[in-house]
Amino acid sequence: MRVSRREFERLVLQAVESLPPAIRQRMDNLDVVVRDWPRPEHLEERGRGDRYSLLGLYQGVPLTERSHYDLALPDVITIFRHPIEALCATRREVVEEVRKTVLHEIAHHFGMDETALEKTKYT
Repeated sequence: MRVSRREFERLVLQAVESLPPAIRQRMDNLDVVVRDWPRPEHLEERGRGDRYSLLGLYQGVPLTERSHYDLALPDVITIFRHPIEALCATRREVVEEVRKTVLHEIAHHFGMDETALEKTKYT
């Protein structure tokens, strides 16, 4: 399922804006961006060989590990458009997968690792 880049970016923004205010207010020094594909170094960093296998990526220092974090560059969540589109057959599936991926990466920003995320209901 293909959606325009503009629509995909809008879906990512909607996923972030749909978070409860208490969560959004705690997100600190964080940028959320859209890229078409993960770079080879992203795949290598995550131990993945297939560019379709990486839907999102959090790069930074989780809130639970920060101290003396003044004047640091923002952490970055990258949502990868084409791998998500390839996974989905309908627009509704794209919407759901974007939201799920955004939530997953924001959870990393809050300090949750993959093991903890596997225990949650939404993954």
